[in-house]
Amino acid sequence: MATLPNPLPKLAADPSGRTLGLELPAGRLIDATHDGSWHEPLLWCADGPAAPGAWAALAPARRTAGLLPVLLDVGGPQGEPEDWELMPAEASYPGDHDAEEVLAEFWEEYAADELSDGEERAEEAFGTPASGDETVAPFGPAWPGLAAAAPLTTDADPDAHAAGTADSLTADGSWLKEPRLALVPARRSADIPAALGWSGPLNYESDPARLCAVLRSWEDRFGIRVVALTFDQLVLSVAAPPTTPAEAEAVAAEHFAFCPDNITQGHHETLRAYAAHAVLNQRTWSFWWD
Repeated sequence: MATLPNPLPKLAADPSGRTLGLELPAGRLIDATHDGSWHEPLLWCADGPAAPGAWAALAPARRTAGLLPVLLDVGGPQGEPEDWELMPAEASYPGDHDAEEVLAEFWEEYAADELSDGEERAEEAFGTPASGDETVAPFGPAWPGLAAAAPLTTDADPDAHAAGTADSLTADGSWLKEPRLALVPARRSADIPAALGWSGPLNYESDPARLCAVLRSWEDRFGIRVVALTFDQLVLSVAAPPTTPAEAEAVAAEHFAFCPDNITQGHHETLRAYAAHAVLNQRTWSFWWD
């Protein structure tokens, strides 16, 4: 598919964004990557901290300029986005990948291969005495397939929920250390990591577009939006999360394939426990790659 025109260069001559129908706070364009300067800006990032209401104020950017908001946490040891080792050259196009094929491939590698040797291999791989069967139960080595879509009710508007999640993440007491509001040229929220060339999952998957294909599927089935990124963490708002244990376990299987570290290095040692505590009725999902 043809690349959308990037409106960000217009902000070099008009930092306020008025020519794009925006009223931007002080900020800067960023083209820094792992391999030097990119041929065009990858994002605009505000210089000051984000506050509740800032996300909603920039919501018109999607309609007027084709720019999508995302929070970037610059308070970690990696600092500002210029130092995040962005790799746009590694990103393909999310629409060229099939979400279920991507997840099935990951499941085969991280569930079937790792767990087929039983308890000894499971303990070595996961650092837990749970057997391989216990770790991924109620599923086995074979990919269980995509979870069913959740119904989007009239009060589950994905964009409104994303704005509310962003407000929570920028309020006092948020676990984000120094969130900054950014704008990224992307077709849809799920594509933001690929548009940036985000390298957070690099030790797991070098092409972020393959993960974005899964995010697109979650957009369609659960109303997710990409709300925040740190150097190695992804935060999603979820307008229509699973509401039964069986539904949550089916989604948790996708999470395991998408980001095994959420379970193998997280607070929950089994997929069932993760589903119950991190997926069931949870309207924010987060993922971290070692």
